[in-house]
Amino acid sequence: MPERKRLTLKDLAAEINVHYSTVSRVMNPATRHLVAEDVAARVLALADERGFRPNRIAAGLRTQRSGLVGVVLPDIANPVFPPILAGIEAVLCQQGYVPIVVNAGTDKARQRYVIDQLLGRQVEGLVLATAERDDPVLEYCVAQRIPVVMVNRGEDTGRASCVVSDSLLAMRLTVDHLVGLGHRQIGHIAGPSTLSTGFLRREGFVRAVRRHRLRAGQWQVIEAASYSREAGREACERLLAEFPGMTAIAAGNDLIAMGCYDCLRARGLRCPDDISVIGHNDMPFVDALSPPLTTVRIAVHQMGEEAAKLLLSKLSQPDAKAVTVELTPELIVRGSTAAPPAA
Repeated sequence: MPERKRLTLKDLAAEINVHYSTVSRVMNPATRHLVAEDVAARVLALADERGFRPNRIAAGLRTQRSGLVGVVLPDIANPVFPPILAGIEAVLCQQGYVPIVVNAGTDKARQRYVIDQLLGRQVEGLVLATAERDDPVLEYCVAQRIPVVMVNRGEDTGRASCVVSDSLLAMRLTVDHLVGLGHRQIGHIAGPSTLSTGFLRREGFVRAVRRHRLRAGQWQVIEAASYSREAGREACERLLAEFPGMTAIAAGNDLIAMGCYDCLRARGLRCPDDISVIGHNDMPFVDALSPPLTTVRIAVHQMGEEAAKLLLSKLSQPDAKAVTVELTPELIVRGSTAAPPAA
């Protein structure tokens, strides 16, 4: 059986009696608005009828553009990342870009391998949710002169633009809430200090308790090994052992807070009757926990949108200086915080 001839832009253009460049503009979402609506509708209807799909590989060879963007995540199972991805995709698709999402973990060798694989597939830019404060993988990306933007995390050198939530303000809101309820013995389970979120939330907590004039013996910080439920449980065990008078815990994120729930439950302690707990991120379904989790809401969908906008700006202006977009968090009060138990 003879091989079926692949339908081309020129074939479609000939059937509708328009120039093939018109069809090309219609098939690209970023330029479709340049064509009259009725003409665009005819082109799209015929393309659908004939099963036409643009040959992106051939187009990329002509234009040196792939229309692909790499999005590199440390943990795709973390519920904070899907809404960030949704925000990224919502903006990219308007300009005809398609994200390639990769779960790279936290191992630097694995992340470097993933970056090389994406570059080999001719991605035009990268969105990194994996960056640490002093990150060799980010340094590698910058050296490769690939446009790169960080999301949810920043780094210390200003080599790349980033979109983050205001962690200092978030911890001030957290501590203000607990002190307002009457707590004077407050612990903080911080995320890893190698990450900007762990470092800045710890710094924000320390500034906030000092602002309320809590003495050194009235607060304590323990660093969790990771932003995970199990790491949160282990850190909570250590915090209870080192700070037995504690009446409230400010957790580095919601998964750590869930680990605190596990630890308290195993010890026969009640939340918030014995110890209040506050999370961070307001990830999906924390309102369905028992008790519903008081937490800091970060604008994750907007974070993804802003990251995509920064990357598109970098693609159009490669020499533009790096910028930091800092979004404002919001405290969401639920059932996991209350006044401390009577002495």
